[in-house]
Amino acid sequence: MNQKEIHGRAHDFCAPFRIDDGSRFRLRDINPGDTLNLEAGNKPEAQQVLREGVELLAEMQAKLYAQDRWAVLLIFQAMDAAGKDGTIKHVMSGINPQGCQVHSFKAPSAEDLDHDYLWRCNQRLPERGRIGIFNRSYYEETLVVRVHPELLAHQSIPVELINKNIWQQRFEQIRHYENYLFHNGVIVRKFFLHVSKKEQKRRFLQRLEKPEKNWKFSASDIKERAHWDAYMDAYEDMIQHTATPHAPWYVVPADNKWFTRLVVAAAVIDTLDSLNLHYPQISEPAKVELATARQQLLEE
Repeated sequence: MNQKEIHGRAHDFCAPFRIDDGSRFRLRDINPGDTLNLEAGNKPEAQQVLREGVELLAEMQAKLYAQDRWAVLLIFQAMDAAGKDGTIKHVMSGINPQGCQVHSFKAPSAEDLDHDYLWRCNQRLPERGRIGIFNRSYYEETLVVRVHPELLAHQSIPVELINKNIWQQRFEQIRHYENYLFHNGVIVRKFFLHVSKKEQKRRFLQRLEKPEKNWKFSASDIKERAHWDAYMDAYEDMIQHTATPHAPWYVVPADNKWFTRLVVAAAVIDTLDSLNLHYPQISEPAKVELATARQQLLEE
């Protein structure tokens, strides 16, 4: 398969899961177990396609780095055990570390809480020519903080600013922020890895039953699982209000890890392909200098 075919296939593969306009989005319309009719028996073929995609991503990232015009920000949000870490690891495995920056955002520090909620993420935006990856992000402020509104008390926000409209206000602020990023050359793509409650339970049990995976489990995971329905409502509302053409959401079925990785890789390839990447053109004077340098080396 040549690169043009891979680009076309990548676009077609990720398109069903891309949300540009959230007004009609309903989370129930996305089946966490969906594989677009690809059978589990095709997993080896899917892994080969992923390898080809990873190789292509490495080539495209090299052009992004050399061109030094665009930055790409990939945001990953999900419930626990949905596979964010593994997806990032596999999809970005061929990328030059110099051109990729990964940041995981856990509970905010005291310093973070003394700033606005976008501050800590804003400090970690990728430079031009690089791919930035946020493992969780400022969207936590419309998810975990919404499910646990008592956390607002720790943010030192003036009391009069905390009202029933705060979530709608944050959605609006985020839309404006991502629009600002787009118009300054930062391409934002957001991924919600949509795992089912049943599959999360299976993965939690696996972490508990296999000693080598015990370290992945935290008692807080079970506490958050008890709020499953509240989180699903929060995710749906978030996507409905922050999916835009310049910063779309991909709601990716996550019950089958091999399929999740394929969709994410396809979306990243499709994104980079849209930027018309190429190596910088050398000017005529520069070509003369290169020819002179080559001749000098040959004559040594």
